Amino acid sequence: MIVLDLCCNKEHRFEGWFASAHAFEDQCARQLVSCPVCASVQVRRLPSAPYVQTRQGAQDKPVSERLQAAATPAVPATPGAAATVTPETVTAVLQLLRHMARDADDVGERLPEEARRIHYGEAEARNIRGQASADDVEELLEEGIMIVPLPPGEDEVH
Repeated sequence: MIVLDLCCNKEHRFEGWFASAHAFEDQCARQLVSCPVCASVQVRRLPSAPYVQTRQGAQDKPVSERLQAAATPAVPATPGAAATVTPETVTAVLQLLRHMARDADDVGERLPEEARRIHYGEAEARNIRGQASADDVEELLEEGIMIVPLPPGEDEVH
């Protein structure tokens, strides 16, 4: 599963969950994706990424400033709408992410290489998990390869 930031032709922002980027494109082509605010089927994908430390001066900023920037809430999907995140929502999202991690193939440090192979059709499409450096994450995102940071498994929490 991947989570995509989307926007309709009236600039309403929302997110969608899809099995893959290809599944999103296929559903858009068949006009199965619509804006939850205005029902427009003219939907496009917005650039999105988890917080990634970049080479351009990120190391110069104190950690507290970088963490604060990463924790700054996003703009609500509709003007004037305030997003409320309940503890139940957080628990549900964490359970989903842990389920995704548990059912994914662990490719370890080969994550960037294997993600590229899958993305470019050189390997079977499947969910994978592993480790990647901040530079690798940035490069994957620049190539349009969607990756999601996963929380540690329940047996990995200290």
